[in-house]
Amino acid sequence: MRKFTLIAGLFLISAIAFAQTNSELQTAFSKSYVAENAGNYSAAINELKPVYQADSYIANIRLGWLNYLSKQYTESISYFEKAIALKPYAIEARLGCVRPLSAIENWEKVKSQYLEILKIDPQNTTTNYWLGVIYYNRKDYKSATKLFEKVVNLYPLDYDSVIMLAWAKLNSGSPADAKILFHQALIIRPNDASALSGLKQIN
Repeated sequence: MRKFTLIAGLFLISAIAFAQTNSELQTAFSKSYVAENAGNYSAAINELKPVYQADSYIANIRLGWLNYLSKQYTESISYFEKAIALKPYAIEARLGCVRPLSAIENWEKVKSQYLEILKIDPQNTTTNYWLGVIYYNRKDYKSATKLFEKVVNLYPLDYDSVIMLAWAKLNSGSPADAKILFHQALIIRPNDASALSGLKQIN
């Protein structure tokens, strides 16, 4: 009986401590959101520091985002990487990390994050599109084509993907396919300058 009472007492103490901690987190996050909305990112960060725990996924994500907004890119990357380590299959953490990596133009690490995302979710349209842009800018048009095709197959009326696929096809030596796609882009966005320019190069 004494053992049961002791266990019950410990459980009650743990529950109270958890409730207090949870309440402190909610208050800190609430104040942090208010500061962020006011554009005071330093204050938003400072609201979280007293309650920050390194093993908290949500705290690391939040601080990664706020440090990105305040242009503290190294700190931002560090927090996002901690979040990724805590939840390796969380796509939001990897997409979050891409932002500061892009800001410092570390395209190899951006590419690595995108490739990891596609291992988890091969059909992720955001990742397929932006990884395609990276390959396109590197003039790897065949790799870019494969990624843009995935997006266009899922979203045939997405202008950005259609026009990028058209240019990738043209630059990889498939003008007939490119022509069809440029016309498709003109249906989605009439008189589009990029599509008209592409058609001039074919005609």
